Amino acid sequence: MGQGAGTAQRKDVPVARSAGPAQSCIPIAQISESRVRDDRTIDFRTSGNRWYRNTLPYPCSGLGFERAFSYETSLSQLCSTDIIRVIQTNPPMTRGACGLGEFQPVELVK
Repeated sequence: MGQGAGTAQRKDVPVARSAGPAQSCIPIAQISESRVRDDRTIDFRTSGNRWYRNTLPYPCSGLGFERAFSYETSLSQLCSTDIIRVIQTNPPMTRGACGLGEFQPVELVK
């Protein structure tokens, strides 16, 4: 699991417990929500209310502040080899590109 899993984490990153082995890809059609937690952490919710935590290998400047990103892929899956682009809201433009990490199934601790 990614850095800090199951321990005290940064303010906006909820604690999460591993719920199985990490996956390289998740089907795009099953993604119903994404929550940017900080410059390195994005939680994806898929159908069936399953959560996957993606801990980026390196901090992605502006991601935690803007909390918005886009991606392009020719596959029907979002994978650890894909690149995301931070979307700056004012003025609207992309602001840097960052690689994803593996998708770790998690249970978010409330």
